Amino acid sequence: MSASGRSQARTPEPFKGEGRPVRTRSARPWPWGRWLAWSALLAVLAITVLPLGVVLKTALSSNATLFEESARWWPQAPTLDNFRRVLGLLTPEQSLALGGAGADINFGRALLNSLIFTTVVVVMQVSSSAMAAYAFARLRFPGRTPIFAAFVGSMMVPGVVTLIPNFVLMRELGWLNTWAGMVAPFCLMQGFSVFFLRQFFLGLPRDLEEAAMLEGASHLSIFWRVALPLSVTPLATLALLVGINAWNEFFWPWLAGRDEALQVLPVALQTFKSQTPQGQPDWTGLMAATTVALLPTLILLLTLGRRVVESVQHSGGK
Repeated sequence: MSASGRSQARTPEPFKGEGRPVRTRSARPWPWGRWLAWSALLAVLAITVLPLGVVLKTALSSNATLFEESARWWPQAPTLDNFRRVLGLLTPEQSLALGGAGADINFGRALLNSLIFTTVVVVMQVSSSAMAAYAFARLRFPGRTPIFAAFVGSMMVPGVVTLIPNFVLMRELGWLNTWAGMVAPFCLMQGFSVFFLRQFFLGLPRDLEEAAMLEGASHLSIFWRVALPLSVTPLATLALLVGINAWNEFFWPWLAGRDEALQVLPVALQTFKSQTPQGQPDWTGLMAATTVALLPTLILLLTLGRRVVESVQHSGGK
């Protein structure tokens, strides 16, 4: 065969899919760093969830067998009688018969007081902090930087330092045992709230504000019609954080609202410190009431927890 014939003779091409090596993904083992990180996260999760498990276990136990089952992970005979006692479905006599202290709280009133207290604090603090944060982010006025530094520095002051001055001020104003005295220390802007919202206002595009100014809008109109609609997510996140803190607040409402008609839910739980016939606090009733009080916070965190983390990371990274 000639050279030209040999050059024209070609090896037939294989069909698609034939003769090609099949690529398989090799299972790469996880590095030790990732295993250690996950182990640490699981350990922290267990430490965090363990107290909640103890609370739920105690709430489902009876006072008669509480200490006998202390070594168990779960009560041998779970009961919902403690929750019935807390919700007022049992009489004090029935509570004593079950081994409780016979303590009776107006759970509905305490729950309503907590809702009112939390709502007022959230609305007042978020609105005042939003106005202050917008002023620090967009307005130019003398002393802006030192004043903002003072707000940020206030986050390092423990709340116990301002406790006595606030109490003296409420007493001089005659606001003890009133709603005004209970909510007043939490209503105005807080350092964290102002810093949190200021970071978002700094990231808003100035073109929108300049366009509104060309249309003759004032700073107040720009704040309400431009800045706030664009900051719904951080406002909702701040409202959630402030609401959780207000819902769990105990010491100041207990100090400034001793009247039973003003007691919020954490303060009303003290009723279960009464002695049971066994000569001990009513632990099962207290844990049942605590479980009910924790439910709103847990629901909010489970549904909106990811948004809170993302907003806090975004504000801290600006």
